Amino acid sequence: MSKRQIITIDGPSAAGKGSLARQLALFLNFSILDSGALYRSYAFFYNKDLCQDEIKNEIKDLIFIPEEDDTKILHKNIDITGSIRNEKIAKVASELSALSETRKSLIDIQRNFMLNKNLIADGRDMGTVVFPEADLKIFLDASPEIRAKRRYLELQNRDQEVNMRDLIEDIEARDLLDKTRALSPLVPADDSIIVDSSSMSLDEVLSFTKKLIKKEFNI
Repeated sequence: MSKRQIITIDGPSAAGKGSLARQLALFLNFSILDSGALYRSYAFFYNKDLCQDEIKNEIKDLIFIPEEDDTKILHKNIDITGSIRNEKIAKVASELSALSETRKSLIDIQRNFMLNKNLIADGRDMGTVVFPEADLKIFLDASPEIRAKRRYLELQNRDQEVNMRDLIEDIEARDLLDKTRALSPLVPADDSIIVDSSSMSLDEVLSFTKKLIKKEFNI
């Protein structure tokens, strides 16, 4: 079998990685690995007082389905998307992701995810740690204020109450934690293409990225 093609999209919280990854997966008919959802799912099961081995077993049953407006997260055919996409779970996931035992538990699951399928993987360390062999690596960034505004609109669309000032503070705190942690800090891979989307719409980022992909994969 020919080598599978892998595209990684890394960047800070609320930079638009998930939206870009989802649209690219639909465009290319690639499978999708939403590592943020993976860590949120880990936090979700952690909050159920499961031990680490039990959590790993539950995580293996996750399926990610990219759709136009969101990536649906299924666990044993049950949609848990709404249960993991909230700020409470996000905070727990951020804290757990800084622990070596958490990352060690999930790295093999990520590397073997949809093993025989072409893959779009988004997260914090997809291009640096999980898939250093990726064919194309993108680091998507934006200012904290712009990212907070995007997250605010996203949560409002899910009918969740949220405060803009709190969101900015949470995003800045998460940035600091992600960038300064000893294990897999948030940094662009040396061979990544950095895209600052602060003044770009999703359509503009998508159009720019599609050009990169067409050049890389000759399509």
